Amino acid sequence: MTKWLENSNRSIPRRYHILFWVVYFIFNVIRWGSYYNDYWYSLKSNLVTFPMAMILVYINIYILVPKFIVTKKFKSYIFYFIIVLCVFYVVRTELIYSLINENVWPESETPQKAYSFNHIVVVFLIGIYEVGLVTTIKLTADWIAERKRSEQLQEIQLRTELDFLKSQIQPHFFFNTLNNLYALTLEKSDVAPSVVLKLSDIMQHILYDASEPIIRLYDVLNYIQSYIDLERLRYGDRMESNTEIIGEIEDVMVPPLLFLPFIENCFKHGVKENDKIEVDISFENVNNKMLIFKVENPFDKPVQKTVKHGIGIENVKRRLELLFKNEYYLKTSINDKKYCVELKIPIQ
Repeated sequence: MTKWLENSNRSIPRRYHILFWVVYFIFNVIRWGSYYNDYWYSLKSNLVTFPMAMILVYINIYILVPKFIVTKKFKSYIFYFIIVLCVFYVVRTELIYSLINENVWPESETPQKAYSFNHIVVVFLIGIYEVGLVTTIKLTADWIAERKRSEQLQEIQLRTELDFLKSQIQPHFFFNTLNNLYALTLEKSDVAPSVVLKLSDIMQHILYDASEPIIRLYDVLNYIQSYIDLERLRYGDRMESNTEIIGEIEDVMVPPLLFLPFIENCFKHGVKENDKIEVDISFENVNNKMLIFKVENPFDKPVQKTVKHGIGIENVKRRLELLFKNEYYLKTSINDKKYCVELKIPIQ
């Protein structure tokens, strides 16, 4: 109940409470003044009855609702609400009688006495109407505020998970590259210094770009090319790669570290000793609405999933789900001894 009260107090600032009652008061004075053709009487009457209405409304919102409705004690709520209505009726009637007019119901076509059945019913209905009106506004405002808070929490959770997934990709990539570098140093290869230099460039790229939600596709292509250059230093003339760009890419923005795991996979699963390595990559901008990414590499054995280190592709799939929900398309297949990946994402 305390939490409900705290959230209720936060959902509508005090200035809006004041604004509502001022507008409602002016509306009532004009409405009943026009009805009676006596605006002075309407002003005096509302000055007396309005504080009672406000007290009734706030007792319901801040005491009865959290104490009984929130805790699902509906019978107790009805019981205490009727008691509050009775007190409201007595105080309201006595104030009008003593301060305004002995005729406590001047709008009635026939003279009515206080505490008559008809008068009690009318005043009760007035109280219920005002409580219902203000409570509906209050609950609607609370619902909107709670929905906004929930959306903000979901957005924070989404961003946290995406950041975590990106942080996984980086050490995964560096781990694989350092392993390659280690193999070259064991062989005392002359290309090892060049590998260190390329790796340094890529590290700089990751540190600056991976922290951004989206980056230029042009930068991603440079990043991919640097990685391919790294692999070319390792495999030499055995490696051939072709990158095709279809359509304009200057203004295309994409999430960082989304395509590299598929490129990595080409060398992780598609390389055999002394065999030629062919990697074909393409990016196609379809009417500035969809980006199609394709990669193919030789492959002639079943995919072997590793439990310990196979985080790259699964990581990307999870990020795709979080980023695009059902608006992306990912297909992997083996055709003519080639492993093919096709990914379609909306252009941001």
